Amino acid sequence: MTETVTTHPGLPPGSATIDDFNKLDIRVGRIVDVVPFPAARRPAYQLTIDFGPLGLRRSSAQLPPTYPDPTVLDGRLVIGVVNFPPRRIAGFESQVLVLGALPADGRIPLLSVDEGALPGDSIG
Repeated sequence: MTETVTTHPGLPPGSATIDDFNKLDIRVGRIVDVVPFPAARRPAYQLTIDFGPLGLRRSSAQLPPTYPDPTVLDGRLVIGVVNFPPRRIAGFESQVLVLGALPADGRIPLLSVDEGALPGDSIG
């Protein structure tokens, strides 16, 4: 008797397609300013990020538990989704979603690229 093995199981409910992914405008940015955000409900920083030809964008990011010294973020290359609608967070307009890993310990290590990538470069 021959057994059939499925090597490509069906996608789970809620799966995204490549067309969904292609709708996202994901870019390299360089953090140029970091300030504490005391009005936020959870510890956060207000980031100003240079996205090259797209200009400067601001973001609220819950990074103090991972990066207690904000100066380590200055000049860092990060990855952000730049085409989500802005969100108001405690009166602050967050214009970009900065991407980070979400390990079980609650830290948020930022995703980044190697030097050589430039602010505004597309990710895909």
